[in-house]
Amino acid sequence: SEPLAKHGLPPNGAGLGGWRRSRQCAIVPTVLNAPATISSLFVYGTLRPGDVRWHHLAPFVVDEGWDDTAAGSVFDTGLAYPAATFDNSGTIRGRTYSLLSVSIDQCLALLDDVEGVVDGGYRRVQITTDTGTRAWAYEYGSGLELTLIASGDWLNR
Repeated sequence: SEPLAKHGLPPNGAGLGGWRRSRQCAIVPTVLNAPATISSLFVYGTLRPGDVRWHHLAPFVVDEGWDDTAAGSVFDTGLAYPAATFDNSGTIRGRTYSLLSVSIDQCLALLDDVEGVVDGGYRRVQITTDTGTRAWAYEYGSGLELTLIASGDWLNR
């Protein structure tokens, strides 16, 4: 309590607002309004059911997910998988899945590896789908010649 009093603060830490007392330190900042952990994944291509990478995702989903859309564009890479950019250029049609909370980290690590081995520099990004769901998605980086899929749907190209 002496370190607190030295700075004109009450000894019990009351009234510190965005600060809390810690047993190891006098004052430790806390994160106010921290975003909730993202526990959903938006998929638009080969991670969708029936496509070649669904088996990587299937063990980690809570249920059948739901049809969803997100702002952006989807492209044919000519390599049997799509690419997407998440911006305001159009609408991407896909599906959103809630992930099993006990295995989210394992799921994302696996999918980061799976998505990272193909050409195109894919990376995991946070998006908000058109249903208002905060979700992870895999976004195209660069290096490929792309053809826009006007429907916004890899399965309807």
